[in-house]
Amino acid sequence: MPFGLQKTALVLDWESAAHAASGGWKVEWNHPLRSRRMITVDGHEVEVLEFDAVEESLLLVPLSLSQRKTSQEQPLAGSSAWGWSLSNLARMQRKPFANCTSGLGTLRPRALVQRELAELEQWRVKPPTNLTDPKVLGIWRQSEVMLRMAQSREPNNPGMNGNGLIIASLPDGVWFTPWVRDMAWATVAFARMGHQQEARAAVLAYFNAGPTGKMRKEVSDADYQISVVRYFGNGEEEPFFTMEGSTNIEFDDWGEALWALGEYLKCYHDPGLLSTATYRGRLYESARDYIARPLLKNTEKYGDGLIMAADTSIWEERQKDQKQFAFSTAAAIVGLKNFADVAQLAGDASTQAEMLDQAAPLQKGFDSAFIRDGKLHGTLEEGVKNDIDGALLTILHFGVVIDPKIVRSTVERMELLKVASGGYRRVRSTYTDPAIYEYWYEREEFLFVDFNLAEVYRSMGRFAEADAIVKRIADKAATDNNIIPEMYVALPCTLFPGAIGDPTGAGQWPGMVPEHTYWMCLTKGARRIRSKL
Repeated sequence: MPFGLQKTALVLDWESAAHAASGGWKVEWNHPLRSRRMITVDGHEVEVLEFDAVEESLLLVPLSLSQRKTSQEQPLAGSSAWGWSLSNLARMQRKPFANCTSGLGTLRPRALVQRELAELEQWRVKPPTNLTDPKVLGIWRQSEVMLRMAQSREPNNPGMNGNGLIIASLPDGVWFTPWVRDMAWATVAFARMGHQQEARAAVLAYFNAGPTGKMRKEVSDADYQISVVRYFGNGEEEPFFTMEGSTNIEFDDWGEALWALGEYLKCYHDPGLLSTATYRGRLYESARDYIARPLLKNTEKYGDGLIMAADTSIWEERQKDQKQFAFSTAAAIVGLKNFADVAQLAGDASTQAEMLDQAAPLQKGFDSAFIRDGKLHGTLEEGVKNDIDGALLTILHFGVVIDPKIVRSTVERMELLKVASGGYRRVRSTYTDPAIYEYWYEREEFLFVDFNLAEVYRSMGRFAEADAIVKRIADKAATDNNIIPEMYVALPCTLFPGAIGDPTGAGQWPGMVPEHTYWMCLTKGARRIRSKL
């Protein structure tokens, strides 16, 4: 996707001698070619191809100096070509074409490559000054670009509200669609790195996505803006995840969306964002009325406090196995506190007080529900699976639990999740049928857990142990094109093949970005595309 164009584009370049000797490009279309016609855009002749049973048209811009006539079925044979898809030719906007056709009379493919590389370098931000190791800098640069690749920049149009959404992984895999939770981490990474434009676009995407609120009956009849799971690429809520064929409800998404909004505003003084018109009105009121208040409507009394209602939470449990998760209540606490700061910036003192007043009983309920017998537990319900849970590390990292004894106990109990590859898995899986996908998925090393343990070690002053975790991952990433995977193989199998310790996962996580020598933005892996991105 060239920097100057808000559409996906493909540049094809073939050395002229080889091109001439071979007779040119040959293409086999997936659908019959219905028509070819020439149009003129800003003085440049471009060709439009339309296909049977395909809404989109392909526009070809010839780039080579020498061109030749082509057959009806082989339009690419005449030259190198730059093609991109148009969602609807009748609604074609001329400005995007002007951005890309200007200069094509003098810029050949190699010059275009150099222009792209130069614009990429201009876009980059300076890494933290303490990132001096060339190996780690390489991972930073690769992760920075992967984050940008994961964000949709296609402008919003009627029926298409995906601008700014960040997919949970890059193609091709099974996780590449926009997930609320994964996008929150990626948004915070953009903000903390210094990429304000991308972070702002991601925040706005939360509030422009729609239609949402599909699961009102399952969330105490509260209308809401933030999806309870994920989105299609056009911005429509997709409240489905699990392979059992049911919907999911993940209340932690709402807390994390408020967290991402608050973190962006901590990084950048941007009060104008709060008055921006969005899908449900001004952004601030949308956040207050369709995120914060629906969240509060889905709390339950526990002792003298409150906790979140049962949901499927961070690890996306099967809906029939929904529980009251520590992580969902913790995310609510963090989100409401962040939104209190947002309310203060908006000059809404009553809402600021309301958010802080509601966060206090949630903290009280959290402490009594999830800290039992001197230990932090992943769920209110008893059970070996979430008794010790990798998500507890994120709770410690967020500062929801600060008692040194509880912190130490949780870190020590992480040994129960240690796997043969050297790191940690998410939970002690209770699946016993090896035909079930999660049986294998939950037994592999999960890098999200590794990185959060490193952060907790740092907060405890155990810097050598923290550094060892990060160094191990950095060393492995440096031998794999500077890419940080979702997981490492801990239990070799058909789904996740390879030797123990090999990179694996359902896909590539675009949000793995080093921040102050650690990786703060963690997203999933990749889901088979149901997204329209």
